[in-house]
Amino acid sequence: MEIENTIASKSNAGSLLKEWRERRRMSQLHLALEAGISQRHLSFVESGRSNPSRDMVLLLSESLSVPLRQRNRILLAAGYAPGFSERDLHDPTLKPAMDAVQTVLDGHAPNPAIAIDRHWTMIAANGAIAPLLRGVTNAELLKPPVNVLRLSLHPEGLAPSIVNLVPWRAHVLERLRQLIDQTADPQLTSLEKELAAYPVKKNGPEPRPQAADMIAVPLRLRLGETELSFITTTTVFGTPMDVTLSELAIESFFPTDTATAAFLRQLHDGAS
Repeated sequence: MEIENTIASKSNAGSLLKEWRERRRMSQLHLALEAGISQRHLSFVESGRSNPSRDMVLLLSESLSVPLRQRNRILLAAGYAPGFSERDLHDPTLKPAMDAVQTVLDGHAPNPAIAIDRHWTMIAANGAIAPLLRGVTNAELLKPPVNVLRLSLHPEGLAPSIVNLVPWRAHVLERLRQLIDQTADPQLTSLEKELAAYPVKKNGPEPRPQAADMIAVPLRLRLGETELSFITTTTVFGTPMDVTLSELAIESFFPTDTATAAFLRQLHDGAS
């Protein structure tokens, strides 16, 4: 996928908006109708014949679901100040939001949950995560910053413990590719190439389909003699006005069977 390099090389606001429109596979007419403007006006903006107003940049960016980080970049290219703050996670003004994230993580116990940034770096986790990482043989993978996807698929990470590695790997890579398509992030593109190059082999015979397989691709993890089964959900801030918060997500793991639920409860009670 080379389009992210094209986007990175553009400096004209109209060209950037055109690249995002093409990435979204929208025609000029479709976008114009979506934004409530004339196709002729949009054509002038994209060609550089008309410099868009600040409100027009924001309107078109919203219509194209452009990430906040890239909306700031388009605003700068159009000659305007960024419209969205970008603060460090340790900024005191973000403390209420980060406290809320930790509350969600802790409240999900005894089930595992993690908070990740836009590059799938683990920002925080609850206590149920640590026991699941016992099979990781490469300690470097556990040193901060920990990339969750690398940890999941690395041959010295969790991969040897994932019972359904082949479908889980396919799910992870497809999800990553969708995120690349949405964000045009070159670092994610590099990560996808790295993960796709890892050797992969089946960890024994594929398990028989269960009810969870009809809902989502489960993560089936072997921990000693125990096999755990999870489905995951992702939670994001609903209406963030800060770039950093817009890129933060909580990944929650839910047991798909009573054996997994009982095992997690036992671990939690033992740690209390």
